[in-house]
Amino acid sequence: MTWPNQRPTTGPAASGPREAPYCGPDGRAPGGAPGWAIRGTGSHLPRRRVRSEEVSRSLGLDPGWIERRTGIRERRVAAGSEASSDLAAHAARRAMADAGIRPDDVGLIVLGTSTPDELGPSTACRVQALLGARHAAAFDVAAACTGFVYGLQTAVGWLATQRGAPPCALVIGVEVYSKFLDPADRGTAALFGDGAAAAVVGPVPSPYGIGPVTLGSDGTRAGDVLIPAGGGRRPASAETLAEREHTIRMDGRAVRDFIAATFPRLVAEAVDGAGIKPADLALVVPHQPNPALVASLAPDAGLEPGQLAIAGHDVGNIGAASLPYALDTALRARPPAPGDLVLLAGFGAGLTWGHTIVTWPPS
Repeated sequence: MTWPNQRPTTGPAASGPREAPYCGPDGRAPGGAPGWAIRGTGSHLPRRRVRSEEVSRSLGLDPGWIERRTGIRERRVAAGSEASSDLAAHAARRAMADAGIRPDDVGLIVLGTSTPDELGPSTACRVQALLGARHAAAFDVAAACTGFVYGLQTAVGWLATQRGAPPCALVIGVEVYSKFLDPADRGTAALFGDGAAAAVVGPVPSPYGIGPVTLGSDGTRAGDVLIPAGGGRRPASAETLAEREHTIRMDGRAVRDFIAATFPRLVAEAVDGAGIKPADLALVVPHQPNPALVASLAPDAGLEPGQLAIAGHDVGNIGAASLPYALDTALRARPPAPGDLVLLAGFGAGLTWGHTIVTWPPS
């Protein structure tokens, strides 16, 4: 099945946390050699909903134009006072509750975003303060829509080398793209939204857990999607503001071709590397900048539509939060069974991409 109509609430969690008693006092997984697994997830969306009909009309388009082309029915828009750290902290609290841990159990916060609170310090440090995670190291990763997969690799590497630190890591994806959009640009205004999602990564006995993480990038195509101004190359000025260079610019055709080529390739690489077939995957969670396009690529990837977790219809492209949001939505609709294989596949600006297969652990 797919999960286009399932999504977490924006208010308090509707149900209690899934049981996940897993951390020993020394941070080791009980009962075997330690691996690392996703032990809890959570998401948060701003309250304001903007329907695609409204956006279409503002762009001078037929009211159904956006939904027909993308599958996106609506997106959420952060309030003027809300920043990435605010959304991220809400999602992180839900993930911690889901995993049954407290802020003092978190040793690392790694946060993927393209829309930080400010250029420095890291948004992860802002989240650490909001959570009261006093023992946690915190930093950002800048891998755009692949940020969650890059963050998982970072968390697993950190956890594997720690001695005496708290046994869990928080990996967060968050965007407030609405603050960086040109409302007159149909190529971006039609797609992007705001939201956050998080996962707790902690120890688990073999054979469960996160498998090898494969990452890649192609910096020669950095210009395909970017925010041109605001950094050291083009600092803010009257000229950059007048030219709206602080908003997202995207070569829609190039990005579409990248998605169409990359998603099937990531699935093929992942299953070939694991010595399995696409049919062996219980769940495939892709980044979904255009949910209709990604869903249409299932046959090219050797997948059945029911293997895909598609949740972008009601949030749009929420960047680094897109994949973990779809994962959280899928887990609450139909949790994988212990031992199920779950593929996470991200791709985005940079260009960047990454994938990993998770052998899902018991609760």
